[in-house]
Amino acid sequence: MSVPAGSSSSNRMTRLAAILPSNRLLLRPEQLSAYESDGLTAYRSRPLAVAVPETTEEVIRLVRFCHDERLPFVARGSGTSLSGGSLPVEGGIVIALNRLNKILHLDPAQRFAVVEPGVINTQVTTAAAVHGLHYAPDPSSQSICTIGGNVAFNSGGAHCLKYGMTANHVLGLKAVLASGEVVSWGGRSREQIGPDWCGLFTGNEGLFGIALEITLQLLPRAESYHTVLAGYRTLEQAGDAVSAIVASGLLPGAIEIMDALALEAASAAVHAEYPPHCEAVLIVELEGPREGVAADRLRLEAIIAASQPVEARPARDAAERAAIWKGRKSAFSAVGRLSPDFIVQDGVVPRRHLGAALRQIGELSRAAGLRVANVFHAGDGNLHPLILYRGRQPGELERAEALAGQILRLCIKLGGSITGEHGVGVEKRDYLPEMFNPDEMDCLQRIRAAFDPLGIANPGKMFPVAGAPALHHSGLHPLEAAGVISRE
Repeated sequence: MSVPAGSSSSNRMTRLAAILPSNRLLLRPEQLSAYESDGLTAYRSRPLAVAVPETTEEVIRLVRFCHDERLPFVARGSGTSLSGGSLPVEGGIVIALNRLNKILHLDPAQRFAVVEPGVINTQVTTAAAVHGLHYAPDPSSQSICTIGGNVAFNSGGAHCLKYGMTANHVLGLKAVLASGEVVSWGGRSREQIGPDWCGLFTGNEGLFGIALEITLQLLPRAESYHTVLAGYRTLEQAGDAVSAIVASGLLPGAIEIMDALALEAASAAVHAEYPPHCEAVLIVELEGPREGVAADRLRLEAIIAASQPVEARPARDAAERAAIWKGRKSAFSAVGRLSPDFIVQDGVVPRRHLGAALRQIGELSRAAGLRVANVFHAGDGNLHPLILYRGRQPGELERAEALAGQILRLCIKLGGSITGEHGVGVEKRDYLPEMFNPDEMDCLQRIRAAFDPLGIANPGKMFPVAGAPALHHSGLHPLEAAGVISRE
């Protein structure tokens, strides 16, 4: 989709400079360089400017300015997107939301919080903890990622098996759409009438507009926890243990798996201790009322014993539980100790196919001559293979991207999805038509156009760009290839 030209460049910058003070409009190359990339570091793109609003009114003015000028914009929080979802658009602006970081209201009686988009995920639970409450979605980057980004990508986390994704915890939204219209949806209760606009907006990857205020559901903290770390000789054994747990009818708060490479990295990074001589460890956490956890613990112990682990270690206290989760939460960043570069994939397969998926990923890894570390939310089949490569070695990035594509196609073949929580972004956009037929793709694009007729909100993401193969970053920017921007 091409964007009609707005006013001249000089007039445009004059108008933009009138919206924010000069110290919150970043224009110099050294200022812009910090925003050139996000968590998908193989891709870089320099924006025209970075705007740093401090109020919702300033965000609204910026979006309306972009609409009037037909100027592409990308909303950004902490930049932790692993799919290139907050990659800037050359010739467009970045609207950085980190200073909209207030918890506007927290009601412990009604169990909700109203927050701005720049609030860090863990800050919500910290504020709610004094009331015996917490915010359930817990992505691995929760100590830095923002609620606005979580809404944009419908983030999950280790405990999404029991509690669901971000969409299951958003009660209400105030947002400015790409057209400049300000909307308010939902409220402070689950009892709503009419279309679920909050559910539609959550996971839009920034293609509809920008969330300004988010009303989040808070939940009581569990009375009791029981966390078990079990080591297995093979990944398939660990996957089979997951199937057995789910088939038993138990609903743990979390079921996670890490393979040998991920264990090596976590051990080096945070000195996590794991059973020796294991190709995989399984983390299972029960939580809830004390009596219920005590009963489920006996059932879980029997299932794990029958799965023939090398060793099973229940956490004896809160400190041991925290140590288990510290190793898991650090896995992504810790892999940087094993390789200078890696791609994190995010495909999903039905749980019954976990063993087969892991076996085939291993076969693809060996065929490509690249190591793959597996860390994933086993409870809902959300795989996170980390493909290790050396970006300075000619051809290795391309081989890694090709392997990533093979893994995505494997997930589709097994009846799964190309993304569970990281989003499509720029990384997976050309695989979307392999999941959806032409009529479905047309429906998706028409929904996007209803919210953003000009196509200025985070363009070049999610939907395929003609002539730009998936996972390929050439010297030509994909929006140039599509005719959206020009370097002339």
